[in-house]
Amino acid sequence: MSAPFKRIAVLGAGQIGSVIAAMLAEQGHAVTLADANPAQLAPFAGGAFEVAPLDVADEAALTVFLTRQDIVVSACPYFLNKTIARVAVATGTHYFDLTEDVETTAFIKALGETADVALVPQCGLAPGFICILGADMAARFERVKSVKMRVGALPLYPTNALSYNVTWSVDGLINEYCNPCEIVFEGRATLVPALEGLEHVMIDGVSYEAFNTSGGLGTLTETLDGRVSDLSYKTLRYPGHAEIMKLLLRGLELADDRETLRRILNRAAPFTRKDVVVVFVTGVGERNGRLEEDSTVLRYYGAPEMSAIQLTTAAGCVSMVELFLTGKLPQKGFVRQEDASLPDFLSTTAGLRLAQGSGVAPRAGHGGDIASDEIPLRKAG
Repeated sequence: MSAPFKRIAVLGAGQIGSVIAAMLAEQGHAVTLADANPAQLAPFAGGAFEVAPLDVADEAALTVFLTRQDIVVSACPYFLNKTIARVAVATGTHYFDLTEDVETTAFIKALGETADVALVPQCGLAPGFICILGADMAARFERVKSVKMRVGALPLYPTNALSYNVTWSVDGLINEYCNPCEIVFEGRATLVPALEGLEHVMIDGVSYEAFNTSGGLGTLTETLDGRVSDLSYKTLRYPGHAEIMKLLLRGLELADDRETLRRILNRAAPFTRKDVVVVFVTGVGERNGRLEEDSTVLRYYGAPEMSAIQLTTAAGCVSMVELFLTGKLPQKGFVRQEDASLPDFLSTTAGLRLAQGSGVAPRAGHGGDIASDEIPLRKAG
């Protein structure tokens, strides 16, 4: 079932928003990419989609703009999304975003109680794709003991002291490192501090560390309430990163001076397309009366035309738009990521890129999209 063509606005012409706009335009939609900074829009003028200057903080201008759209996708910093979502509801525009912010999502959920449009926050990679994988993992067991979700967006060749490059929103990254983190422990939802819960993880011979960060579970704590004993999300980094971030955030108290921290990260950890995204989901539970463990490991490698984080985040968001347009998601109110089944998600045009793009590191004579890790699929329903 093909999706009907729609008028779609993408707000934010950064590294992710521009790729989302391109993917949606490839599918035949009338896409407009909007940003307050003309310099951000300039490279896309005269291309496959329209561009428009727009300050989303100007509610009057945003209202006029969205009245001409069927769908709006916010690729803006999380602190702008409350305004965008509120205006989307007022103008009858279906809403999608990439936010990791728990408070923003709670606000959007409350809006959804009376909204006549669909409100679909937390699209992308984590939260987003990882939540769909986590829900699918839980569904593989008759009784679930634990689901552990680990995601890392990392430089393929780390060269700086942080062993890290900022490949997405600096504001979002800081938010994840500072805010409390939701987990389920011994059957009860609770909050734990970010940067804590340090563990060492070995995946295919590469050593990582993993620690708590905020927002990655999305709404899974509610969705799996009463079904799972332990549920957690942690960010993967190369060893030593967490200790340095603790020094910056706590030792130097930059958690209270985010503007200074933003400048440091922008200077010390520049964007790179030579990146790798690692997705690792492990579940333990009962099947046929026996305690078993199951795992899914996916790796995505950047290419000159698109980084791994651009691919995984943009494709995750566009897949949700596709599912909504083909009637495979609720058509109004608050929509959770795990409302999408994994088979449906991976059968979309954008989802196929995620299914086919996971694999081993590029070898001579091959591109960066070698598919070696199969995502176990269950039949929908």
